[in-house]
Amino acid sequence: MIYQFRSKASPDVMMLSDLTQRIFDILKRPLETRGILLPEQLGDYIKQLELAIAEDQEIRSPNTENRDEKEQDLPKADRLGQRAFPFLELLKQAHAANEPILWGV
Repeated sequence: MIYQFRSKASPDVMMLSDLTQRIFDILKRPLETRGILLPEQLGDYIKQLELAIAEDQEIRSPNTENRDEKEQDLPKADRLGQRAFPFLELLKQAHAANEPILWGV
């Protein structure tokens, strides 16, 4: 399934269900076929997603102790920062413009 996220503050962002589910798990929010992210929620969601991206980068860093053990659970070419960047930018632009983000409508 493909999710299309819309906001008046930014171009639409389309994502496959695997990435969308991963992001919504990070945000601790259930993924529904239709929904809205309210402007007052976006600041917290930005922080949560940025923290998850930083943790993903740390795990993949060549300097991380026990890297092999941590990286076993991660898809090899699935860097969260790369895949989630368009959605993170959508969050930031909608937050700056105080606009909601809608999907499934």
